[in-house]
Amino acid sequence: METRNYIAGEWCEGEGKVANLNPSDLSDTIGHFAQASAADLNRAVAAARETQPKWWAAGIQRRHDALMKIGTELMARAAEIGALLSREEGKPLAEGKGEVYRAGQFFTWFAAEALRLQGDQAESVRPGIEIEVRREPVGVAAIVTPWNFPVATPAWKIAPALAYGSAVVWKPANLTPASAVALAQVIAGAGLPAGAFNMVMGAGRALGDRLVGHPDVAAVSFTGSVEVGQAIAGRVLGNRAKLQMEMGSKNPMVIMDDCDMDLAVAHACNAAFGGTGQKCTAASRLIVHRKVAAEFTARLVQAAQALTVGHAMAEGTQIGPVVSETQLAANLAWIDRGRAEGAELLTGGQRLDRPTKGHFMAPAVFGATTNAMTMNREEMFAPITCILEADSYAEALAIANDSPFGLTAGIMTRSLSRAAHFRANMRAGCVMVNLPTAGTDYHVPFGGRGISSFGPREQGRYAAEFFTTVKTSYMAAGVPE
Repeated sequence: METRNYIAGEWCEGEGKVANLNPSDLSDTIGHFAQASAADLNRAVAAARETQPKWWAAGIQRRHDALMKIGTELMARAAEIGALLSREEGKPLAEGKGEVYRAGQFFTWFAAEALRLQGDQAESVRPGIEIEVRREPVGVAAIVTPWNFPVATPAWKIAPALAYGSAVVWKPANLTPASAVALAQVIAGAGLPAGAFNMVMGAGRALGDRLVGHPDVAAVSFTGSVEVGQAIAGRVLGNRAKLQMEMGSKNPMVIMDDCDMDLAVAHACNAAFGGTGQKCTAASRLIVHRKVAAEFTARLVQAAQALTVGHAMAEGTQIGPVVSETQLAANLAWIDRGRAEGAELLTGGQRLDRPTKGHFMAPAVFGATTNAMTMNREEMFAPITCILEADSYAEALAIANDSPFGLTAGIMTRSLSRAAHFRANMRAGCVMVNLPTAGTDYHVPFGGRGISSFGPREQGRYAAEFFTTVKTSYMAAGVPE
């Protein structure tokens, strides 16, 4: 398979390569992928800057057609590319296929948005003057994406950037380069002018830092950790570039005493452990009404123990491996920290042996936790969830809101009044009622509050706020002779 960078319409070698290993089977080397140099990055940005006006001038029909081609191909090849994604990232095969198909939907949706890019006309307070308000592309957009959704997250950033006429320089995560190359190959085959889309692979501390701080980059869209996001902000704002960031989370799910218990357990298990807990939308704080805490806890523990942890490509696997040895070590450290803080480990938390050597971990449930514990204050990004008890709805809401994060939140209840109050008073960007905290649609805005997000929302029509700039034009109408 292709393992090189894509710059100015050509596949290019870098200044070295890194091995990409299957986290389900460490004896399986997927490939050795080129690492871009600083000179490679500069060429990519220069190509994007030169080509961007041409891409904008190509017009809405050409942009629509290119994005439709990309999206249609991704959906048609979802099984093939999804299998590659699962092989290198570790999510179960069905999830890998579903992610690629969803990525295709992002492109086809934004293809239609390219045709809907419309401006406004306004009456002037001064006679004889016409006013036009229009959206124009932001310019060169730097896209920096994580490993946990290596096709979908880039898709929901790259698609609007291209749809609205910007040029893209994309730095994917080094842990999932094969998925990145597969997506880049599909985009490269869509007939974009050389330089409108570029992909450079490399370590975030070196290549990513150079990219976000490049003086010719007009906008940076980043998804990753709070720590990296804070470092990026200083570089970007120093260049007065636009900045959009999706960062950490500590998502609560409130379980009320009037809930459908079967649904609550199923959704909590899904939200906490789906994707091996490696989702920014995962529910790591389960705030349970004390009246039903014993029943819910017992049933959740049973559900967690029943999950099948195994090779991502194996039939029947529900939870795949953790993405890397470094991530697994960090997860196990959270288990030790939780115990040290006085939490009770009810199940899981240990490394698992499977027929193939990989990064397997048993999903963990902690009880007897408080919202002051470190594991309930900081993002773990692990198949670990914590149960907190509350005596009332009001207390549960207060605990849910007691966090510097604010990405997603959920409530399980049969009460319409509680549901309505929670939707209005939960300080989160996305609120779910009788649904998992994970799972969002591609045609509506996504983002959080607090330290979870910064800048305009992603996805849906709100993406135009970031990937375009507004121009207001005044023109004297004149008097006909």
